[in-house]
Amino acid sequence: MANPASANMNAVRETMDVLLEISRLLNTGLDMESLSICVRLCEQGINPEALSSVIKELRRASDSLKASENSTSQG
Repeated sequence: MANPASANMNAVRETMDVLLEISRLLNTGLDMESLSICVRLCEQGINPEALSSVIKELRRASDSLKASENSTSQG
């Protein structure tokens, strides 16, 4: 018989696997580590919609920075 801590850890792992699969189906681009951080933040009371907005804005800023780096290195 598995101990309660082991059973809980298995349940957490299974839940994260399901969330990662949903994340992939929705093409979020989040890896397991990023998804885990997002889940922990939501569990701490962060608004999921606000978190989503921040992630989108960070991606836009990153894409913009990469594009400007590419244009300066090619020109």
